[in-house]
Order: sequence, then structure tokens, then C-alpha cells
Amino acid sequence: MLPQEIIRRKRDGHALDAADITAFVNAMSSGAITEGQVAAFAMAVFFNGMKRDEAVALTLAMRDSGDILDWSDLPGPAVDKHSTGGVGDNVSLMLAPIAAACGAYVPMISGRGLGHTGGTLDKMDSIPGYRSQPDNALFRKVVHEVGCAIIGQTANLAPADKRFYSIRDVTATVESIPLITASILSKKLSAGLNALVLDVKSGNGAFMARSRDAVALAESIVAVASGAGLTTTALLTDMNEPLALAAGNAVEVLNAVDFLTGDLRDPRLEAVTLALVAEMLVSAKLAASPKAAMDRAREALNSGKAAEVFGRMVAGLGGPTDFVSRARHYLPVAPVTLEVKAPQAGYVASVETREIGVAVVALGGGRIRPQDPVDHAVGITALQPVGALMEAGDPIALVHARSQSDAEAGARAILAAYGFSGRKPRTVNPVLRRIGGA
Repeated sequence: MLPQEIIRRKRDGHALDAADITAFVNAMSSGAITEGQVAAFAMAVFFNGMKRDEAVALTLAMRDSGDILDWSDLPGPAVDKHSTGGVGDNVSLMLAPIAAACGAYVPMISGRGLGHTGGTLDKMDSIPGYRSQPDNALFRKVVHEVGCAIIGQTANLAPADKRFYSIRDVTATVESIPLITASILSKKLSAGLNALVLDVKSGNGAFMARSRDAVALAESIVAVASGAGLTTTALLTDMNEPLALAAGNAVEVLNAVDFLTGDLRDPRLEAVTLALVAEMLVSAKLAASPKAAMDRAREALNSGKAAEVFGRMVAGLGGPTDFVSRARHYLPVAPVTLEVKAPQAGYVASVETREIGVAVVALGGGRIRPQDPVDHAVGITALQPVGALMEAGDPIALVHARSQSDAEAGARAILAAYGFSGRKPRTVNPVLRRIGGA
């Protein structure tokens, strides 16, 4: 296999056969090809795309570069959800225990923050003692005994994707739909799932801001997953405002605990979370219809069973045994808080959601460089949703910061991101569309 010949064929717009793709991925995993050659291949795919069969071959080759988990000994189906990333998107923290309370098993392998979007793993790391990267024995034990475990990708799951992604990240080739598809699915296929549900975000806080791009990505992932033998459906959801009323790490964990216990449930967050759980239950054949699945998910949430499952998961992975009842005691708290006040009366008409995410990163709640530490305590809470009626001086958000100057900078960013109008904006259902399946 001459890597330069494979690069040349893709550069010239030709389809690659599965054997060549597999050979290239194997060489990428072993280090037999250079970063320059990987980058050239990524750029060739970026400009020329891939046919479905090529994307399937790339996905399977990256899956096969490491371990593949086997959950055949579980007494129920192994299912998971993947989000393409958003702001205030803590859905996984509620979804996993709700689905587990309904009889599913959720071995959720999550990632860290990327760009302006938060990462589930960074959120879980704000819980004292929580082992977000346990060994396989503990991971399996918690999934078997509790029904769900939220952890990070281990070194032996799809290692080819780790190298490929790090090179794409610095060569402006992240946004390629076939490469995003292969990156997402190689990890999910290596997790040994029976079914997968995608939450594909669209709007000004999403990586795919345009609806047509988000639909194209969802259709690509569903088609390639089907070609790889994994039952997959997708929901297109709105990211034109933060999903939760909080954005950050510890603040989103607290928001999730309040959601599970019923102390506070953001309506948009509830709509998206329960829709995704219902989709998982139908895909896993744990419910006969979407309505039955929704009713079952809502019962698991309202009965407190999901909150109990979340607490057991946290304890099983090393966190406090009484975390759910004492979350405010355990989670880190920023030393400075600053109320952001509405500059005028009117309805909240728009939110530049990406700028809210960028503000969290600037506070220290995300990374500018991959090696940067994350301040789990900082963030933004009490974010007013689109449609809220405000008087001048009413609070539109609360900034949690490490210093007064950081808090003031965060407040300026929030004020710049919010738009006001004298007319109430139209309410948008955050679940926009379903893609795939029957």
C-alpha cells in the first residue's frame, strides 16, 4: 500500500475501495504514515467527499483499530445517545438514568468540550471523586448493576480516531461530513451498542448552524450506521438559544440534579431529553410506540426512579453516596457572582448562543488549547429564554467567575448576545424533525 497513491486517487475525486481505506487506517494507527500524509488525505476528503460505502469502510476500519466492547451478557439492550454539541446541553446527565430506569442499559462514552460547546466529561469531572475514566472492569460493573455509566473514551477504543481527529483539528478539516460521521460512529460501534440515537443540533449555537447542513450530517450518520449494522435514528433539535438555563460544568450538573429531582425543569430541556429517551426506548424495542415510550420515560422521571439511578451511578464511579441530596454541598462554587441586568424593557427576542458558549470558555470553563485545565466552578446561570418578558434592570443571567474582572467581561458578552423586542417572538418546538427509521 502506497499512501500517496490513495491520497492521489481521493484528491482526483475517485472512490476508494474498502481494502485501501483499511490499509490507510491501519498505517495511521501504527504510525507508518506521517502527519502530513494524514492531513493530505483529510483535505482530499474534505473537498471531494466520500460515497456511503467509503464512509462505511472508513468507520469500520477505525472501529477495528482498537477494542470492541461486548455487552451480550446484559439482560437488556445496550443503547446510547450522541449529541453534535451545543451550549447548556446537559441532556446526557438526565437521559442516561431515565433510560436506565426504563430497562435500557446505557454504556455512555462521552467527550470533553470542543470549541464553544461544553463536554459531558468535563461536567462529570466537577463531581468530587467521580472516576470519568475507569478501567473496563469498573465500567462494566456499574453498567450491569446500575444500568448506566457515563465515562470517557479509553485509549483502546478507536485509537485511530484519536490520531485522525487531532490532525483534522489543526488542519481545518473538522467540518467534513464523512469524517465527522466516521469519527462519531467508530467510537459508538466500538462501544458494542444495539441501538443509537443522535441529537443533531441546528442553529446559531451549533457546529452545523444551517438546517440543511445539520440534516445532511444526520442523514449521513444514519445511512452509514445502517451500512455498519447499527440501528440508528436522529432527532434534529434547535440550538438558537442555550438548551438549559445554565452553561458551564458544575452549574450544569446542578441544573441536571434539579431536573431529576423536580426542583427545576427547563421546558425546552425537558422536551428534548424526553424525546430522545423515547426514541431510544422504541429503537431498543422496550416500548411499542413513541407515545408508550414517552409515557414510560416521564413516569421514570416523575417517580424519582431516574434520580435514584443517577445517584447510584455517581456513587458506583467513586462519587459521594449522597450526591443527589447534597449536590450544592459537593460541587465547586466560584468566588464571584455578578447579576447581568436587562438594558431595556421588552421580550427576549434572540440569543447569540455561540457567544454564550465562548463567554463560558473565556471564564475558564472551557479550553483554548487541548492541554488547558478547566475551571469547573465558573459558568452562567439563570439565563432568560427567548420569549421572556423583561423590565429594564431585571436580571437576564448570573455570571459565576474567578475574579471581578472576569465576571464583568462575562456580563458584557452576555449583554452583547441578547436581543430585545417589543413584540413577543414565536415559540419554537426544540424538537424539529426525526430522521431515519420506519
